[in-house]
This record gives sequence, C-alpha cells and structure tokens, in this order.
Amino acid sequence: MSQRRRHRSSSPEPPPGPHRPRKRFGQHFLTDPRILARIADAALLEAGDTVIEIGPGRGALTDALRARASHVVAIEVDRDLAGALRARYAGDAHVSIVEGDVLAMSLGELGAASGAVLVGNVPYYITTPIIFQALEPPRAKRAVFLVQREVAERIVAPPGSKTYGALSVNVRAFARAELLFPVHAGAFHPAPSVESAVVRLTPLAAPVVPAPLEAAFRSFVTDVFALRRKQMRRVLRTITERSVEEVDALLARVDVDPGSRPETLEVEHFAALAKAIYEREYEIAESRTNCAEPG
Repeated sequence: MSQRRRHRSSSPEPPPGPHRPRKRFGQHFLTDPRILARIADAALLEAGDTVIEIGPGRGALTDALRARASHVVAIEVDRDLAGALRARYAGDAHVSIVEGDVLAMSLGELGAASGAVLVGNVPYYITTPIIFQALEPPRAKRAVFLVQREVAERIVAPPGSKTYGALSVNVRAFARAELLFPVHAGAFHPAPSVESAVVRLTPLAAPVVPAPLEAAFRSFVTDVFALRRKQMRRVLRTITERSVEEVDALLARVDVDPGSRPETLEVEHFAALAKAIYEREYEIAESRTNCAEPG
C-alpha cells in the first residue's frame, strides 16, 4: 500500500482546461477513480512490464498504469489530446506518447514482441478490429479492454447460447477470455447510451489453430456463422462447393454431426474443420517454414 501511495504522489498533475469529447473518435472518458484502479489492477502488471495503452484520452488511466508498470506507451489518434499528453508527461521517461491510428500500427514494433500488456478504453466502433489485432502474432502478454458489455458477453458466450458466434470462436481459439466486471454508463463523460464491461484476454501458449492457418481460420469461422441458422452439411456445401458425399466424409473425419448447427460446435471443432478443409495449403506453408529453418 505504501508503494502505491508513493507512485501516486509522483504522478503528473492533470492538464489544464477540458477537452470536448469528439463523436467521430467515439470518445467517452472514464472518470470513476475506483474503476480506473480496478482496470489497472486487472492488467496484473509486474516489475519491468511495458504497457501499450490504446486511447489514453486525458490520461486518467495512463496515471494508474504508470503507477504499476515500468513503461507506458500510450497511443492516441486525437491530435489535440496527443499534444496535451506530450506536454503533461514531458520529461517523464516512463511514459511515451504515440500519435496515430492504432489499427495502422504494428503492436509488435511498439513492444508487444517483448511481452507487453495491452490495456485500453476501446472506442466501440473499432472494438472487434482492435481485439483481432491484439491476438495477431507477436501476441501480447495479455490484454485488458473496456468494451461494450454486449461485445464482452459475446466473447465469453459458451456454445449453444444465443450470443455464441464468430467473435466467440475467433477470440477463444487464441486466448483465454474472462469477463471481469461491468461498468455503468455514469462512470464516463459523456455517458454512453450502452453499458460497458472489462474483459481480459490471455493468449494461449498453444493456440488451437496453427500459425499458417490463422487468416483462413478467421475467414472460415465468419463465413460459417453467416449461415448460422443452417445445418453444417448445408453450410459446408455452400462454403466449399463440395458434394454431399464429400461434406459428410469431411464432417465424419472431425466427429461433427451433419445435422448440427454452427452455434453448437466447440472451438476445437472449428479448428479441426479448418485444418481438414485447408490441409493442402497448410502442408505447403509448413513445408516452406521447415525449409526456411536452419539445420
């Protein structure tokens, strides 16, 4: 506790003057100090950790992260906010401000390759692309995101539920997902029209999909759930343009009932199907990887 107090006392003062939230950037600034502390704690930061913060805004969460991490790299797309943050943390070697669109950047180049932790109050309109970016190699140590509650519930939804879908499968093929706690709209300024929640994603040591198949897997899962009301026999016939006999043989190989529907399948079923469908491409990519390795 005394250590945390020392950190807080060294935090920079807030920048003078308010910043008017901009709708085009989906800005809703989190102002509840209790929630800010819980998010920073949820990152499970250790001595020496680097944090990549997405959308620092006015710097409220940045302060909480700075008190717990060795270094914070804060990425802000709003030019005015980025300028205010640079002035606020001028001379502070523990905080770096990067102005730009996070989706146009390589998180690996910013520190994810060395096991950084991602944290962010993510704009709702780009939540899914940011989550997918966070799960691309090189993967971060973990990611803690404040997102729309509906999105958080979709991420952790189990097979067979109404909210289980492409996002659920595409996230959990690569990470363990946890919905940590809800955040009420009154914790923000301005208050959003929806409720929010904090999720933590911890990349799997061994993803269920091999690296050469990741892009194909994501597209495959999205295509399958676009036909979620149809049976898997019909789904695969439509997607792969194979005969009934070929599709039934394929489903039998991976122990999937032809009459089942997409929302009933486990993540591992989708991985097995993707491997079976794209096995030729996978074999070629594997052989190229092996040839490129010294030995």
